[in-house]
Parts: sequence; structure tokens; C-alpha cells
Amino acid sequence: MTLLAKSSFLKGKMQVGLWMVVATVSLCAPLTNAAPIYKVVDEQTGQVTFTDRPQSYEQQAGKQVSQITIATGSETSRSAGLNTTTNPNTSRQSSSATQTATTTKPPAVNPKNTAPVNYQLAIIEPSEERAYRRPVQNIDVNVQIKPALQAGDSASIYFDDKEVAQGLSTSIATVDILPGAHTIKAVVQSETGQTLEQITRTVYVIQNTTTLQDNKRKAEQLLAYQKLAWYQKLMLKLRQQEIAKSQ
Repeated sequence: MTLLAKSSFLKGKMQVGLWMVVATVSLCAPLTNAAPIYKVVDEQTGQVTFTDRPQSYEQQAGKQVSQITIATGSETSRSAGLNTTTNPNTSRQSSSATQTATTTKPPAVNPKNTAPVNYQLAIIEPSEERAYRRPVQNIDVNVQIKPALQAGDSASIYFDDKEVAQGLSTSIATVDILPGAHTIKAVVQSETGQTLEQITRTVYVIQNTTTLQDNKRKAEQLLAYQKLAWYQKLMLKLRQQEIAKSQ
């Protein structure tokens, strides 16, 4: 067989195998945007369900389906707490005045004899009836308290009655959370462990079927790519480079 004939035979073989993968998107392409979330209300029982597949409920009688707006964790703005800032210049002036003048110390106050502070809690994030897609979205929690925590008092955040953080803010991963309704609770306690104030909120976690489908498609594409011959992989790579240059 002549050299020209061998070249024509190899080119034809490469074109036959290439049709299997030319339509395949790049393995490094980003995932498609997640589908919108829909809220389904049973008109008889009042039960609320969140889903990204409303087709399953639209044909059922007594089901009210509506689309809700969901913001990702990166779009959530955290409210600033009630912080106090000390001016260093004022502190130095106060220290100098103390060294040059004799002052009368106020009578000591026993903190254990003071009445408990009447705290007011507000959950800024998450908002009411918030739904999250597992495993891609985290549950960002941000609690506001007035007045500021006093010495000896502490704040904690609970998820389904399990303490997940100390303080007024945290981020909870949904990768290991089962779909369904879950409870977030913020609690303020005294130094002796007495509960001074608490607030709860219900959030919903749903399975991100769009992500599962994208992962399955990427796995199929990777398997198809691994089965290609070396010359087919080379042709695919050259094709991707040509597409990138044209864009």
C-alpha cells in the first residue's frame, strides 16, 4: 500500500471515530445554571413542599404551585452587629489624666446581683421559608442581638437541636443534610447556663437534581473520552482549540 493510500485510510478511520465525541461539550465546561425552585402548597392540609420539578405536582388536584426567588450564599449580605470602637487617642489622654490627677473610684458592683439583660434576637439570614439545594448551597446564618452581649453571657447557634457554632453567625454545609424541613435556633445563655432568650426558624433542603444530571452527563463524557484511541483524542483536542480560537 502506498504512503498516500495509508494516509487516506488513517484519515477516514479518524473521521469515523470522531463523530462519537465532536458533539460532546468540553470536559472542563462549567455546569449549567441551577433550575428555579418551586413552592407547592397542599390546599387541604397546608403542607409545604419545595421542588425543582413542578411538573410532578401541576397535574395533581388541590396543589398550588408557585416559583420562589432563591439567593445563593455569596449574594447574602451580612448585617453588622452592634460593635463599639475605642479611640486610641482618647485612651492615651484618659491614661495621662489618671496619672496626673487623683480620682475617686466608684463603688464596686457585684455582677451576680444585677438583673438579667432583656435581650432581643432577630434572625437576619436565612429568611423565612428559605429553601437550599444540596449539596451546592450552604446555609448562611446571621443573628442580630440588642443590646450587645454582656460580660459572662454567650450566644450559640443550633441546627436541629445540635450546637453547630458559638457566636452570632455561621455557615452550614448541606452536603450531609437530608432533604426536608430543618430548624435553626439561636440561644443566649448566662454564665450559669440559664437561657435568657432564643429564636427559631425553619428552612428547607431539597436535592439538586440538576447537579446530579450534570454530574452524570460529565461522567458519561469522561468514560467516552477514555475509550477513544490516541489519534481520536488528538483530533478532539485540536477541534477544541479551533473552537476556542474562533470564540
